[in-house]
Amino acid sequence: MTSFRDELKQTFRSGDTLNILLLTNLIIFLVINILEAFLKLLTIDSFVSGTLLNILSVPASIPKLIVQPWTLITYQFLHYNFFHILFNLLWLFWMGKIFMEYLGGKKLLSTYILGGIAGAILFIIAYNVFPLFKRELHAAQALGASASVLAITIAIAAYIPDYTLHLILIGPVKLKYIALVSVVLDLLSVSGNNAGGHIAHLGGALYGYIFAMNLKKGKNIASWFDRMAEGIKNLFTRRKMKVIKKPRPLTDDEYLQNKKISQERIDSILEKISRSGYGSLTAEERDILFNYSNKK
Repeated sequence: MTSFRDELKQTFRSGDTLNILLLTNLIIFLVINILEAFLKLLTIDSFVSGTLLNILSVPASIPKLIVQPWTLITYQFLHYNFFHILFNLLWLFWMGKIFMEYLGGKKLLSTYILGGIAGAILFIIAYNVFPLFKRELHAAQALGASASVLAITIAIAAYIPDYTLHLILIGPVKLKYIALVSVVLDLLSVSGNNAGGHIAHLGGALYGYIFAMNLKKGKNIASWFDRMAEGIKNLFTRRKMKVIKKPRPLTDDEYLQNKKISQERIDSILEKISRSGYGSLTAEERDILFNYSNKK
């Protein structure tokens, strides 16, 4: 148990955003279901399925949302059904790995959270606008990571649309087609039994697409969130005093050698862009190119 606890702490300290998101969803799911199993022994079986889920799920009713604003975040980590969380975590793992490779952890976190909020907002708007949902408005709630996961899926598909996955029984499929099928299936289901969930998915997908299209133009619309998240992280990080040794000045020969190596690296990256396009660059290569352009 001690070893498991230490591994858990190490995961959260390591800052691997994908693992943190996966573990957070899983831990909350386990806590809720273990709590429900225990309370059933005490014949208090309505607390989890009633009170707790009502407190954490995002409501369609605007008056309820005003007094429960935290639900815009908490609903994204809330699952009650085993197959619901299984599908979401598998999808998050697959798409998150690709996302992390090209865009990194900070952007993964912002896309997950902001995509989830966008999904909740579209869900609330739809239930307050369309007559079909009038009878359900007061009781309707949304929960689950689906909107956040679809935001990640659509974002990375829009950013590198020709990235190819090899699916069992199907073969090679480009990300853009997986994204397209996902969105079409949700569009076809907006008036079905789980209409609220599918509408939230589309909200997440819309955010993911807008985010990726702006990022390809060099604009990160979630930069404010990245700064805020970094600030919150620093509040909970122990600061240690560091003794910084001032490096000795480079000789002329060392300076010229470093400049030559740097230029060769830039030339290699530019050649890769001309050969395979900007989308083929890794996150490290894009950072190098960005820093180089800022120095010019």
